[in-house]
Amino acid sequence: MAEFYHWLQAVFASQPLWFVFFSGFFSATLLPGSSEVSVYAALSLQRFGWPHIVLIATLGNTLGGMTNYALGRLLPNRASKQVQQQRVLAWIERYGYWALLMSWMPIVGDPLCVVAGWLRMNVWFSCLAIGIGKGLRYAFIALVFQGLL
Repeated sequence: MAEFYHWLQAVFASQPLWFVFFSGFFSATLLPGSSEVSVYAALSLQRFGWPHIVLIATLGNTLGGMTNYALGRLLPNRASKQVQQQRVLAWIERYGYWALLMSWMPIVGDPLCVVAGWLRMNVWFSCLAIGIGKGLRYAFIALVFQGLL
């Protein structure tokens, strides 16, 4: 385990922006993960400006969200019997693309992207809303880190 930790530390130190990108991507898919830690670590290195880090994290996280959207498009049947899925479906149908601004939230964010694809919502508007929501979250983290909030 110690070897893996040292390897991971070396990779992060040499390529922090790639690490932030992939951390953002994988944490936005249905896989568990937290990209906030990698963003915070990249900010603490002080090798790049916070807007650059926010942009890279947002890009990776948005692409991960759009991967969930694409998975939702593959689902053939819109009929669902689970109560939780019915609630998410009703919520996204009520608020439309505005609901996708909440795609950054833990637990409900990933299913929102899947449901958007499942409902065949416009891919470009979905991508824009997902990107804005995720970008605002990273900008908030960066501003707090910088002591501006």
